Amino acid sequence: MSVEAPRKSRGNPLINRDMALLWVAQGLSFLGDQVFDTTLIVWIAAVLAKGQTWAPLAVSGVLIAVGVPTLVIGPLAGVFVDRADKRRMLIAADGVRAVLIVFLLASTGVVGGFHPPIQIQLGSIYAVVFLTAAATQFFGPARLALVRDVVPEEARAQAQSLTQVNASVSSIIGPPLAVPTLFLLGIQWALIANALSFLLSLSLIVLVRPPATADPEPSAAKPSFVRELREGFEFAGRNIVIRTLLVSLFLVMLGGGALNALDVFFVIHNLNTSANLYGFMGAAMGAGILVGAILAGGVARRVGLNRMYWLSLLSFAVFLLIYARLTSFAVALVLMFVVGFPQASVNVAAAPILMGATPRALLGRVFALVNPIVSIATIISTAGAGFLATSVLANLHGQIGGIRIGTYDTIFSLAGLLILVGAAYAWSGLRAAPAPDPN
Repeated sequence: MSVEAPRKSRGNPLINRDMALLWVAQGLSFLGDQVFDTTLIVWIAAVLAKGQTWAPLAVSGVLIAVGVPTLVIGPLAGVFVDRADKRRMLIAADGVRAVLIVFLLASTGVVGGFHPPIQIQLGSIYAVVFLTAAATQFFGPARLALVRDVVPEEARAQAQSLTQVNASVSSIIGPPLAVPTLFLLGIQWALIANALSFLLSLSLIVLVRPPATADPEPSAAKPSFVRELREGFEFAGRNIVIRTLLVSLFLVMLGGGALNALDVFFVIHNLNTSANLYGFMGAAMGAGILVGAILAGGVARRVGLNRMYWLSLLSFAVFLLIYARLTSFAVALVLMFVVGFPQASVNVAAAPILMGATPRALLGRVFALVNPIVSIATIISTAGAGFLATSVLANLHGQIGGIRIGTYDTIFSLAGLLILVGAAYAWSGLRAAPAPDPN
C-alpha cells in the first residue's frame, strides 16, 4: 500500500488543516476536563459533603478514580491503539465520555427531580470519573499517533508546542470558570458543558482526513495481546532514546512531586505569606508555561529537540534550587513564572523525540507507558515529601555555612538535586543515542 506523506501548509500557524482540526478539538476537550475536574472537587467539598468530617476523603476518591486507570489501564490501552484505526479510536473515546457525563447527570439527581442518597451520588461520580479516565488512556496515544500521521516530521515540535498552549490556556481559564458556573448556574451546566465539549471535539475529528498508511488490513492475523504488550515493553527497554526519556521523566517527577505537595507550606513558612495568595503561584507558573510553549517551537528549531530537552531539565533543577533559598514572595512569584519556561520546553520536546524514535506500529504502546511512569513517580514523591515533612525533617531549623535551613527548603533542595540527576541522565543518553528510525 502506498503511503502519502503529510504536508505543511505554507504560512499556516496551525501547520495544516488536519492539525488545526485536531488542535481545536483538543482545546475543547482540555477546557471541558478542567471545568469538569474542578467542579467535581468543589461540588463534593462544598455541597455534597459540606461540614462532614469525611469530606477530604470523599474528594481524595476523585483523585484515586483518575489515578487508577492511568496506572492499570494505560499500558494495556496502547496495544489496542496500535491495532486500531486511530481516528475511529478518538471518535469512540469522545463519544463514550460524552455518554458517561450524561449518565452522571441522570444518576446524581441533578436533573429529573429526584434526590438519591449521598452514597449513590458519590458512587456514580467515582464510577464516571474512573471510566472517563479509562477512555482518556485510549484517547491520548491515539491522538499522538494521528498527529504523527498528519504532521510532517519537521513540524512536530511546533505541533507539540500548540498542544502545550492548549493545556496552559485551559489550566489558566478552566478552574476560575468552573467555580462561578457551579454556584451561579448549578452543577448541571458544568456537566452539560463538558459533555458538549466532547461532542464538539468528536465532530471536528470526524472531519480529519489522515493520509493513507501502511497499516495491515483488518483481516491480517495479529499476534496475541500479551505478546504485543511485551513487545512494547521490550522495545522501550532496549531503545536508548525511549529508555532515556522514561527514566529521566521518572527522576524529574520524583523531585517535582514534592513541589506540588508542599509548596503551599513553603509559601506560608518560608515566604512568610498568607495562604490566600498561594493561588497566584500556580497562575504565575501557568502563565510561564503558556509563554514558554509559544517560544519552544522556535527554540527547538535552533538548538534541536534533544538538546532543548536536557537543557530544560537542567534549567528546571537550577531554578528549583534557587527557589528553595528564597524568602520574598514577590521574587518567588517572578521565579515561578520563569520556571514555566523549561517545563513547557520539556513537554514540547518529549513527544516529538518519542515519535521519531518509535516505529508507528509501536507508538501507542510506547506512549502509553509515559503517564503510568509519571503517576508512579508523583505518588512516591508526594508520599515521600509528606513523610519527610512530618517526621524525619519536621521542625528542622539550623545553619550550614551561614545558610539557614528548614524543613521545606531542605526537601525542595533534595528535589532539585533529583531533577539535576535526571538532567544528567538525559544528557548522557540522548548525546550517545543513534539517529532514530521513525519508520
